[in-house]
Amino acid sequence: MNRFLDIRSYLKAPALAFRSLRYRNFRYFFFGQFISLPGVWIQNIALGWLVYRLTDSELMLGVVGFAGQIPSLLLTPIAGVFADRLAKRRILIITQSMSMFIALGMAWLILSGRIEVWHIVLSAVLNGMSVAFDTPFRHAFLVDMIPNREDLPNAIALNSTLFNSARFIGPPVGGLLIAWGGEGFCFLVNGLSYIAVILSLFAMKLAPFIARVSQTTIFSDLYSGLRYAHRTKHIRILLIMVSLTSLIGLPFQVFMPVFAQEVFLGNAQTLGYLTGSIGAGALTGAFFLASRRTIKSIPNIIFISACMFSIGLISFSLSSSLFFSLMILTVTGFGMVVQFASSNTIIQTVVDDNMRGRVMALYSMSFLGITPLGSLLTGALAEWIGAPATLTITGSICLMAALWFFGKKDTIRKIIA
Repeated sequence: MNRFLDIRSYLKAPALAFRSLRYRNFRYFFFGQFISLPGVWIQNIALGWLVYRLTDSELMLGVVGFAGQIPSLLLTPIAGVFADRLAKRRILIITQSMSMFIALGMAWLILSGRIEVWHIVLSAVLNGMSVAFDTPFRHAFLVDMIPNREDLPNAIALNSTLFNSARFIGPPVGGLLIAWGGEGFCFLVNGLSYIAVILSLFAMKLAPFIARVSQTTIFSDLYSGLRYAHRTKHIRILLIMVSLTSLIGLPFQVFMPVFAQEVFLGNAQTLGYLTGSIGAGALTGAFFLASRRTIKSIPNIIFISACMFSIGLISFSLSSSLFFSLMILTVTGFGMVVQFASSNTIIQTVVDDNMRGRVMALYSMSFLGITPLGSLLTGALAEWIGAPATLTITGSICLMAALWFFGKKDTIRKIIA
């Protein structure tokens, strides 16, 4: 009998994992992003390959990564204040449109043979500005699309599943497009893909937005959000862990062109396989979280996934076998997305509604804004000692951060028990 119940639970897992799709607005948003997000990863794979082809420099890979993500560090906290004040759908339409025009402009420059390195850096900065506003608004917008708060963790996990499905699908397709017609076609595909998510945002039926008239200044609201996050111990611990991993660990992705060309003696398709393996592991991890009924065990999951990510980085840096490296990157991708998505889930579940935009902006800043500093730092280090040795060092530091979190996880578990 127990065995029969186990089988029945297993068969119900897919329905449980996708339960948030019963909400019309979230369903529109989900499928709009399903079409659009692979284009982002197709463009990302082309961007790295283009920079390395033009410059043959690990440092420039770090510089472009820095240029694309530094706006998140500077602008995301301010965007979080506005996310608690403004109509979220309207801002998302603006940010998605901005990213679309940037991608189409880059496609024209590349296909016409006019592309130069400064164009790439400038477009990375402009797109980073768009993402800096898009990310906190997107996180805060989930609450508007999911009326039942019990389904919010599932919606967060599904959003992560969507992002990492794109990470799995986009890079191999991008590698094929580069081999077939060059990087310009990748930017063109991405630019056109934004149409789907923009249309989905227009198609939603939302309650009329009531603007919140604030009696305080933007910087006063920003300070109150920082103070709230600092005084709320479990949120502070999660943000510190996310920041450490983002600074030291996440920049490993900018070195994939180096490993594809120098370590494995491959081409753009090899780069697609490497990045796609990260996406395959990340997709598995996101689906794993979406299938969970409760969040009680998530602190332990964060620790285990942080160890998987760290050990995966170290193992990948020491590997000279492409097949073995693809398997390692799958594990690394799983650990990466489970760690970050789990932290996001807990923060979104426990944060006060009137602080949601500001706290999610701090999370986004910790996740995206800190990474460019790491890209610049690790890019300079890789130029000196090489990409493999750099990842050995960063993986070891991430492992120490995971051990630090192990001593703090009971604090978080008491809050969500």
